[in-house]
Amino acid sequence: MHWHNMTDKHALIQPDRGQPATALHLVDKATLPDFLKSLNPGQRAALMAQKFEGGGYEHAIIPDGDGWFAVAGVANVNDLSSWCMAKLADVLPGGTYRRAGAEPGKALHGWVTGQYRFDRYRKDAKDTEPRILLTKDVARIEPVLAEAAAVLVVRDLVNTPAEDMGPLQLESEVRALAKRHHAEVHVVAGDSLEHDYPMVHAVGRAAARSHAPRMIEMEWGDPKHPRVAIVGKGVCFDSGGLDIKPSSGMALMKKDMGGAAHAIALAGLIMALGLKIRLHLLVPAVENAISGNAFRPGDILRSRAGLSVEITNTDAEGRLVLGDALTRASELKPELIIDFATLTGAARVALGPDLPALFARRSETAQGLITAGLERDDPCWQLPLHEGYREYLKSDVADLLNAPASGFAGASTAALFLDQFVGEGLDWAHFDTFAWRPAAKPGRPKGGDALGLRAAWGLLKARYG
Repeated sequence: MHWHNMTDKHALIQPDRGQPATALHLVDKATLPDFLKSLNPGQRAALMAQKFEGGGYEHAIIPDGDGWFAVAGVANVNDLSSWCMAKLADVLPGGTYRRAGAEPGKALHGWVTGQYRFDRYRKDAKDTEPRILLTKDVARIEPVLAEAAAVLVVRDLVNTPAEDMGPLQLESEVRALAKRHHAEVHVVAGDSLEHDYPMVHAVGRAAARSHAPRMIEMEWGDPKHPRVAIVGKGVCFDSGGLDIKPSSGMALMKKDMGGAAHAIALAGLIMALGLKIRLHLLVPAVENAISGNAFRPGDILRSRAGLSVEITNTDAEGRLVLGDALTRASELKPELIIDFATLTGAARVALGPDLPALFARRSETAQGLITAGLERDDPCWQLPLHEGYREYLKSDVADLLNAPASGFAGASTAALFLDQFVGEGLDWAHFDTFAWRPAAKPGRPKGGDALGLRAAWGLLKARYG
């Protein structure tokens, strides 16, 4: 696994110093007639022959003397999305390009993410010649590349199968990141977890020794700066435990550490761009496996917070490991806690694959995340932390149970479970994200993906940038 340094993708966006480049003309349905008038009859005929009508993601190649230029359809030439040029970055030949007559703006992001390939396991992987996009907006290059690199980190981590991306490998990723940015790492692993992180230990203890559970923490930044905790669910594979999933439910479970991938990538982005915060990254990393010592339905677990939890379903394990991590984060009284987790199928039933479910204690934090997400084409949708549903978490024999039998409001009840472990009065936001794209879209290939990452980054930048 290699970390995408900011320099890895530097080649894809470069300062425009007037160097030779192929022109990219962006048009929408409203501006197409005027654009047609600017072409000579042969060029107009070439455009018509390619059935170009100015719709989104359409493109055509137009001869121009000894060379050529490209024309691409977008929804609105005055309001570009992150993705409107991403297909061009995928289909055009390698070389250097510039947008004719204007800046690419937000489309720079999709230009980079559209050239992502996960080919670690392919013999036929080809080194394609990069497509480079020029911009005069030089100040934008570094932040755009850092944000895109963070997205690609999420994709790489999630796409890597569980045998090569277990708890130990997640620890290695955090250690590599910490080394680059001179951060401190603290890890508690294996049976040493039993006392301080009993729920992390219980969930992960059935895994093979090579995939032993661990609590990974990293701290970075000036201790005088505001403390922000970023927490990610690191279930590297989820069999469901003794409440075993059917094979169809297990097929994608290499992605159950998608929350950890988001948290690690966001931490990398914060450090790369030097946000003035005291960062605390927490990743409870486990494999929810099955063996003779697996935790069972009916067990009552202790937690770091002192609450007892009755296990009604071993497949609701993510909230258990997050409970201990959120307790630890809260002990240091951060100004803000953000967690990411591939937590519930209920969130996907409600919102589908594209929209992470967002829960927050404070409305201004929720609104800040929603606004930042819309600005960055990374939308999220708020669901309620409805007090009336707390009763679903009541247990006859323990302080609370982990999986209500009602089946109602599954994403909200999971979030309310987490809320029990977040310190009183702390500002907390929780993303129940899919971390996966079931079908490719321009700039967003099928497979692991960042959903909610850029929204969270936008809020942090607005607050602490």
